Amino acid sequence: MWSLGTVRRLARRDAVRLCSCNSSNPSKSSAHFRLRVEKQKRKKERDNAIVSTQKLTDEEDLLQWSEKERILYTAQTPPGAKKDTSLPLPSSYSPDYVESSWYQWWEKEGFFRPEHHDVHELSHAVDQNFSLCIPPPNVTGTLHLGHALTVAIEDALVRWRRMQGHRVLWVPGCDHAGIATQSVVERMLLREKGKRRQDFTREEFLQEVWKWKNEKGDEIYQQLRKLGASLDWSRACFTMDQGFSQAVTEAFVRLSDAGLIYRSEALINWSCALESAISDIEVDSKELFGKTMLSVPNYEHKVEFGTMLTFAYPLDGRGGEILVSTTRPETMLGDVAVAVHPDDPRYQKFHGMQCRHPFNDRLLPIVTDTIVDMELGTGAVKVTPAHDHTDFLLSQRHALPRLTVIGGDGKMTPLCGQWLEGVKRFDARELVVKALVEKELFRGKKEHAMTLPICSRSGDVIEPLLKKQWFIRCHAMAQKAIQAVEDGQLEIIPDFYKKTWKNWLSNINDWCLSRQLWWGHQIPAYRVDFPSSTDKQEDQWVWGKNEDEARQRASLKYGVKAQDITLTPDSDVLDTWFSSALFPFAMLGWPQQTTDLQRFYPNSMLETGSDLIFFWVARMVMLATELTGHLPFKQVLLHSLVRDKHGRKMSKSLGNVIDPLDVIHGVSLERLQQKVKEGNLEPREQAVALEAQRKDFPKGIPQCGTDALRFALCAHKMMGEDISLSIAQVLSCRHFCNKMWQTLKFTLGALGDNTRPVGNLEQVSDLGSMERWICSRLYSTVARVEQAFEEYELHTVTAALYSFWVHDLCDIYLESVKPVLLKQKEGSGGGGGGGGGKARPAASVVLYHCVSASLALLSPIMPFLSEELWQRLQPFRSRAAAQSASLCLQPYPRSSQLKHWHFPEEERDFLLVQEVIRVARFLRAQGALTKEKPPMWVVCSPSQAQILLHFGPAVWTLSRVSRFNVYCPQEAAVSCAPPPEGCLVGVVDHTCRLHLPLQSAVNTSKQVARLTRQRSKLVPKLDELLCKIQSPEYLHKVPAHIREQMERRLSAFQQELKTIEDQLEVLQMTECPTSTSSNDGDQCHTQRS
Repeated sequence: MWSLGTVRRLARRDAVRLCSCNSSNPSKSSAHFRLRVEKQKRKKERDNAIVSTQKLTDEEDLLQWSEKERILYTAQTPPGAKKDTSLPLPSSYSPDYVESSWYQWWEKEGFFRPEHHDVHELSHAVDQNFSLCIPPPNVTGTLHLGHALTVAIEDALVRWRRMQGHRVLWVPGCDHAGIATQSVVERMLLREKGKRRQDFTREEFLQEVWKWKNEKGDEIYQQLRKLGASLDWSRACFTMDQGFSQAVTEAFVRLSDAGLIYRSEALINWSCALESAISDIEVDSKELFGKTMLSVPNYEHKVEFGTMLTFAYPLDGRGGEILVSTTRPETMLGDVAVAVHPDDPRYQKFHGMQCRHPFNDRLLPIVTDTIVDMELGTGAVKVTPAHDHTDFLLSQRHALPRLTVIGGDGKMTPLCGQWLEGVKRFDARELVVKALVEKELFRGKKEHAMTLPICSRSGDVIEPLLKKQWFIRCHAMAQKAIQAVEDGQLEIIPDFYKKTWKNWLSNINDWCLSRQLWWGHQIPAYRVDFPSSTDKQEDQWVWGKNEDEARQRASLKYGVKAQDITLTPDSDVLDTWFSSALFPFAMLGWPQQTTDLQRFYPNSMLETGSDLIFFWVARMVMLATELTGHLPFKQVLLHSLVRDKHGRKMSKSLGNVIDPLDVIHGVSLERLQQKVKEGNLEPREQAVALEAQRKDFPKGIPQCGTDALRFALCAHKMMGEDISLSIAQVLSCRHFCNKMWQTLKFTLGALGDNTRPVGNLEQVSDLGSMERWICSRLYSTVARVEQAFEEYELHTVTAALYSFWVHDLCDIYLESVKPVLLKQKEGSGGGGGGGGGKARPAASVVLYHCVSASLALLSPIMPFLSEELWQRLQPFRSRAAAQSASLCLQPYPRSSQLKHWHFPEEERDFLLVQEVIRVARFLRAQGALTKEKPPMWVVCSPSQAQILLHFGPAVWTLSRVSRFNVYCPQEAAVSCAPPPEGCLVGVVDHTCRLHLPLQSAVNTSKQVARLTRQRSKLVPKLDELLCKIQSPEYLHKVPAHIREQMERRLSAFQQELKTIEDQLEVLQMTECPTSTSSNDGDQCHTQRS
């Protein structure tokens, strides 16, 4: 049921026939034609870019990866038992090791069941419910990155609410996928037993389907477990389960009793290969640029599409002819009229005339209608009501007959005459054209861009057929759904989908529910016959929850004794989307008033892909409101679609679908290419897919692990533009996992072998400047994450947590306190848990709490790794703080509980320190002082001096200098001697500069040459930018925001050029022997602890 691509609309079958009903805009179809041409052109350009030889980008270079050591968890842990974390921590992160055993333990302990909230009294528990269902994947399906994105988002929200103390229910489910499952089983039976479905009785075939489902149907559940989805598996729901089937029957009967479901004859989407109606979502639109040869099921040779031919209809009794154009000449046997626009001057004289059909002598009236597009084709269109949706509308307006000339098996019907009866439709196309040529009525053929509707299940070309089916009236229900959004009862996120919601529901058609399949919910309707009656009866139907109830209904309806009635059950089944639309309440036991239904309905929210807003979301809202009197959920959160790195939607038809399990476990290029070859792709599409794989994954896909994949998916902005995911991004997240792993190893080393509980921060008497800063950064991170979760901005959550862990905690705090911790460790005899001075306890306590809180913050997104590392910290946890055995049930950090850790002035002041460190490192790199530790002078204002002295140890350590000297020309009291001559100078801001003396060992000639090359590259860029900015039209033609960007670039270029020239001046001076001051600043303020 989860869809990969955008909403796939049923396109016009005959692109040259009729246009929009808006006759005031006759160029609309021409514009649509141009858009199709442009779309096809862009697709070709993308394909050519993929297959052409191109230099690898920096991002692709990241995928020149080397295989990491796979470390396995080898302890004897029975399934469902808790993992042994007393074993030594492996040297590096390995997904195989980390992801072993945890999920089985979580599931066995019932951590994901809402009952756990009530049985285990947690101090942070609140009496609030949070419920939602997973969009049920097809039972035939395997995971793709669309599934992975859905799971990553939903599981993050679910785990976050659970850690907040909510009573959480997240129900797993699986859709029976009528057409897909029946097709899979039919192919299996043909392959293994050499039998077709028709060789079995219906009951025998359904037994084979259930057998297949019981053997293969749980694979999707295991894949969801592998992704870490914290679902309540005790409530898993399959749409063909007995309880769910009862809900489907109940819904059909209630809606029929309400007059919403009716039976009627109408045009439907028909797959001749499946011999069934199919839904719009199962129709792919294939864009054709011109003449194209395509493979069609049950045809030995390829069939020509993308051409338009013109032929003549002779005028009856008057001489002359009228020309019509079509892309489907085989349907002309069902033509009943020719239509022209009433204002078309070319056909004014033809109004009211008749044509004569050349093959059956039938008279065809020439009718006028504003629906005709005068600019398409000849401006006169053939009308075939039984095989075209717009022609069907014309037949209603002009009382035209409807002649079915193509049967459900795709063969021509007896109405066509003996010469075509039983001939397959595309073979008949050739015969009709040949006959038109023989009758001298053929007027030519040309290439024509068109959209061809293709059955996504069978690859067959869709045939519109006239059938009697069951329909549901949607207009009134749609109006209620529109009103619910406008009144604020139902919130759609992002907000811009509200307009889409209203537009689509305002123009909704009745929904065809019938499917000509064996697998699915058989329609609970019965045809009524009266054997004793001799009168020819009309089609008479009743419905009921079972045959006995239907018989009683028929007896009352027709006034006939029950025993005198013969009931024949409808052999069709219901559209799969009908049962899926009942999921939010049927999964909770509806129509019975179960405890779950009373507690968790309506659901708190629905989260799904934006491509399902109509086919699933809207139908859930309509049916739930009608059947339960309540909206099915309070919020709808729609995420964007996942595209490949080239911007193409991920689709089986393009061969670019990535299995998330391949990203989690890793896969070779050979296996990736084998999967493409096993698909049913056109040769060119296959060539493009194979070449894209060779360029994107030259060595295959590395093992990244579940946590890295989830983090990478959540790192994208899920609401708005589509997501272009590259494996390089996921690999980068695996590196982050290893960073977390090494941080935990360092933390354990700092805590030492003594496992006495680490005290609270409140017990630390004297926090140093860096401890105060990192605690405040943690508070700010928690506050930012808290707000982002509330607003469903997971990309902000991941950005905040990554920035805190990598930049604040590791790059700054850990690097600044390493000397302190190592010194304390040496002072305690290497044990790491004893004495030392005051700095050691404060640093280790702060480090412990920062790591522990960060793991809790990351838990909803990276459940496996955070659990593994958090468990390693538990020996140091105080008994009072230990509330539960698993991190997934710990309280989620709240900013309100960390206010005492907030020191905003420390964060503000440290921004200057960070800039000083950045410039110092830049100067060291410019002067090739990467191995040396030169002394550093900071020339600054008194207020800046106070800040730098306050954070002196951090400045000293992180700048990697031997001495740190502060010189304030305005304030001698806090100043050392000025810096010596011949220093490299770096600008921090207009009042702060850094000076680094050049070392005697520096190769100045080499540095001068390097800086000269940099300047020669920079000057042309600067000149080009200046030329643009100084042009006369700059202020008038360039938008303000672009001007702002260009001026920022100009300023950066000028500053960079000045820095280079300053360094060159210093280096060139040192090449000449000069006497330099030997004053090394012994009398200065130097700070180091």
